[in-house]
Amino acid sequence: MAEKYIIRVTAGSDYDTDKHVVVPVNSHEPIKVSSDLGDIDLNVRVQNYHGLPRNSPNTSPYFSLEPHATNKDQYSIAIRFTPKKPTSSSNSKTASTNPSSPSSPEESSPEDSEEDSDEEPLNGISGADLQFGNDFDHPIRDRLPPGFSYAMNIVKWWIDPGLDGDVYADRPHLYGPALSSFNAIHAGPGEHDPEKGGLYFEEGGDEDGLKERQALDAPETAKERMKWALKQANKDNWVFQYDKTYCLDFFNPYLNFNEFSLQLPGFTLPIMKYWDGQGLRYVLRNRATDDTYLVISFMLYLKEDINEDGSLKPAALEAMKEDKAIAKEAGKVPEVAEDLSKDEDYEEARKQFEKLDVNKGAESQEADDDGVD
Repeated sequence: MAEKYIIRVTAGSDYDTDKHVVVPVNSHEPIKVSSDLGDIDLNVRVQNYHGLPRNSPNTSPYFSLEPHATNKDQYSIAIRFTPKKPTSSSNSKTASTNPSSPSSPEESSPEDSEEDSDEEPLNGISGADLQFGNDFDHPIRDRLPPGFSYAMNIVKWWIDPGLDGDVYADRPHLYGPALSSFNAIHAGPGEHDPEKGGLYFEEGGDEDGLKERQALDAPETAKERMKWALKQANKDNWVFQYDKTYCLDFFNPYLNFNEFSLQLPGFTLPIMKYWDGQGLRYVLRNRATDDTYLVISFMLYLKEDINEDGSLKPAALEAMKEDKAIAKEAGKVPEVAEDLSKDEDYEEARKQFEKLDVNKGAESQEADDDGVD
């Protein structure tokens, strides 16, 4: 069944996929996603990739580097994030109405408001509030396989103990604090190196970033930092400061986009068997305000619904309309006039790959091989 489908990855600053751009997977050139709330550079890398845009590299030099080679990592979402101070004209809310958030405006008392007004406002996003994870627009509980709760226990115990949410809710969600969810956090602008696959950073920071981490007693290694970040006091003390840049990398060997399966220790879940048509969506968000900084959508389309140049045929565009209608009903996309008759963002992604000159690289490799005695 999986061979009938093809992946298309898009990204934007909110849930409205009309405003998303196609992500050139495995390109070393990051795409830029900007809004009033932040500036983001993004690289998405997938091992054994056979999706859109057409002629995408099926891998990245990133996967040959350590620790990814030893881990046999299957994908990476690398984010260079510079949060901006919200303006009065932004859509930022003072409290969250998201079902995964601990409180909503209706639950706040006047006394709470007075106390909040006396507090010194943070010059950034609290480590307790910046979240990363997945959410969906409609229920998936009827599609979950027997033993899924067992799989979730493995995920929380083995991969991300900070993960929290409700997959059985009407609007399923699983978010974790970015501070404990990302496999690498670098306080500073990090590195961009085409020979390493683009955005590449290890745990740590630049000179100022290391000083900030040391002042908080944040561990130097990723594993210890992820464990350290599970404590509420440590999350509260960490602040992703406005106008400063932070690099975040999320990777693991568990989700296989080539076989469309979730491979956990002692447990393999064939995703296609239970798929209900919804895409896999990763979201970087603010728990306290419901602000959204980045939405990355992995969508599956029937190969027969894709044109030769990689753009979507009318059937696929109609499916996007239906998905957007569901997102509107879920309150994630505002009611605005729309036009899904075109697939213009594909052109931008195609241009990214022209810069790579993939065919030329292949020719050079053949020439090198011919010259070997």
